[in-house]
This record gives sequence, structure tokens and C-alpha cells, in this order.
Amino acid sequence: MDPSPALSPPAPASLLDLGLDVAREAGALLLAGRAGTVEAEATKSSPTDIVTALDRASEALVARRLREARPDDGLLGEEGSDTPGSSGVRWIVDPLDGTVNFLYRLPNWAVSIAAEVAGEVVAGVVHAPALGLTYTAVRGGGAFRWGAGPEPEALAGSAVAELRGALVATGFGYTVERRTAQVAVLTRVVPRVRDIRRMGAAALDLCAAAAGTIDAYYERGLHPWDHAAGALVAAEAGLLVGGLEGLPASEDLVVAAPPALFGPLTALLAEHPRADRDQ
Repeated sequence: MDPSPALSPPAPASLLDLGLDVAREAGALLLAGRAGTVEAEATKSSPTDIVTALDRASEALVARRLREARPDDGLLGEEGSDTPGSSGVRWIVDPLDGTVNFLYRLPNWAVSIAAEVAGEVVAGVVHAPALGLTYTAVRGGGAFRWGAGPEPEALAGSAVAELRGALVATGFGYTVERRTAQVAVLTRVVPRVRDIRRMGAAALDLCAAAAGTIDAYYERGLHPWDHAAGALVAAEAGLLVGGLEGLPASEDLVVAAPPALFGPLTALLAEHPRADRDQ
């Protein structure tokens, strides 16, 4: 008898539906928790890299809900979840992107959940309950922003074609050494663009680039959970997402920009001191 055929991978849309439901539930937990007193519970890589009890509670909720729905999937989460799976699907989760914003009652924070099949991200959701916005994408299916209305808005990025007219977002690392290097890069970038924004949540920065509310974005030091969902949203909105000199997006550098801006921006970031290195 022939062996049983391998199971077909799940449809990206079904993974998105699950991720969206779970992200909304985690967002509700965070909103409810934010109504009380929130304090930094611990630090991670440096005194400025904080974690709250709600970060951990959100990740526990997400992990539990995903495990209940799909027990054979893997999971990688910012707050320590790293479970191998046997289904070929892995979830990449940031349970609270923008923890410092959350701590200071700024609205730019989100739950980010991406689904990866055979090593490729195929579905992603970035849910920002304090902003009333949710961004979604499936590979090959476009990117969308959900707000107060019943229908989503398709995203297509910015039409700005010159770097000097571009509003560019970025972020900074947590160690003094990395921040010092990033400031050196920034002093070179600022005179060459319209202006800089630092909003404090990488997933939302990528989604803002997808929506055209900023023109481009770059940052060094992102982990997979920081950019997995947001980078898919940006790519499905028609942006190029990568590193310098043809390299893929990685912890070294993530750049997201419309095609007209991607080349000039990466060329600028490749000048000395390079944006993908700690000088």
C-alpha cells in the first residue's frame, strides 16, 4: 500500500482568520489591563529594554489560543515562547509591540501575529486597539487596513518618488553602543529627506509605510517577531522590503520603501557609517 500523501498546507486566509481573532482577543486583554496601573516588571537587553506583566499575559493568551486551534504548529514569541511544531506552520508573535509607548499611555502599540509556512510568512495581522486600526495581509492577496467602517481599505504605499520629499521613520536599539551608531547614521540621513519620525513600534512603522502615512522606514536590530507581520503588510502593499545591496531583511537592517525610494534610500544607508553595522 502506498504511504498516505502528505497533508496540504493550510490556506493562508484561514491562518489569517485565526491570527486576527487571537490578536483581537489579546488586544482586548491589553486594553483592559491598561486601564489600571502598569509598571515595568523587568528589563531584558538593557535598562531601557523593558517588559511588563501584560506583555507576558498577552503572549500566554496568544500561545494558548493558537495551541487550542492548531496543536501541531510551532510558535516563536518575543517573551520566550519557542515551540517546534510538526505541521510545517510556525506562528511568529510579538504580544505587545511598543511596550514603552504602552507604559507611557501613548497609543502606538500593537499585537503582531504572523503565520509562516515552510519558512515563508504567508499571513500577518498587526492589531492596534488604542488606534482603532488593524492591518492584515496574505501573501499574494494584498494588504488592508481596517478602521471604524465595515469595509477595509486596500493599501498601496506612498507615491513620493524623491528622497528629499520623503518622510522616513526609524527606531533605535537599546544599548548605548547601538544607539550611538544609529545617531551617526541619522545625522547623515536627516539633511537628505523631508523629515524623520520615531514612533516606537516597528510593526506599526511598517504598516504606516504600507498605508503611505509615512513614505519609508528603516531600522537595525529587529527580531523576527518585530517585523514578520508588518513586513508582509508592506510587501503586499507594493513596497520593497530588504536590506542593503540585495540582502534580505534581517536583524542587520530592515528597509521598507516604494520602489522609487528603495534604491536611493538603501544607497544612502550604505554610505559610511553604514546603517547595518554598529560602528
